[in-house]
Amino acid sequence: MAEHDQTMGVHTGPGATLREGFVDSLPIVISYMPVAFAFGLNATRQGFTPLEALFFSCVIYAGASQFVITALLSAGATLWVAAVTVMAMDIRHVLYGPSLRQRILRPLNSRKMPIWAFGLTDEVFAAATTKLYRDQRNWSENWMLGIALSAWFSWILGTALGAWSGHGLLHDFPAVEAALTFMLPALFLSFLLASFQRHQRYTVTAALAGAVLGLTLFSIPVSILTAIIAGGLTAILMPVKKA
Repeated sequence: MAEHDQTMGVHTGPGATLREGFVDSLPIVISYMPVAFAFGLNATRQGFTPLEALFFSCVIYAGASQFVITALLSAGATLWVAAVTVMAMDIRHVLYGPSLRQRILRPLNSRKMPIWAFGLTDEVFAAATTKLYRDQRNWSENWMLGIALSAWFSWILGTALGAWSGHGLLHDFPAVEAALTFMLPALFLSFLLASFQRHQRYTVTAALAGAVLGLTLFSIPVSILTAIIAGGLTAILMPVKKA
């Protein structure tokens, strides 16, 4: 029977396999495909080529941030403004590695680590920590590679299908095309509703106020930046309620 470190909450027996990583990634794959499809469709609708849409998904691979950066660039924002905005949106990813590292007792492979670290998105991090903490999955880098690579390939495939569809495949199905185009605002609306809890109402309100102010006085890029700054500062300054 595999030994278990009670302090760290980590099994020290044989690690999970690559195949188990593929299986554990299936919920992520299912959720990624329609959103990636919507991104590919949206990117080509904004004037980007299918290859450019694939480039965003291959290199940036940042989910909602890809929608933002294509919207900023198509609206005339400079590359620097778009880059800073996306960096501000995704700065939380800096915390994922150290948080996960606390649950890893095995030495890390210098060739494998950059690959799965690149694929450490919100959903991959959530799936990995859930399996490690709740299901007591044995850590291994092959397992993490299975989760990260499956998620990444599904995002690429969804983007490719969406970009191809944006070049005429759905012209005869305007209702389907309109529904897929609405996935972006629906995605952000779901994030907003999920975050709008009683103790977070001031943070969400400040972010919305910053967005409206920036859009009214300046432009869309400024609107996004002011929303991030206003919401972040409010969250920092708000007193923490004790349980």
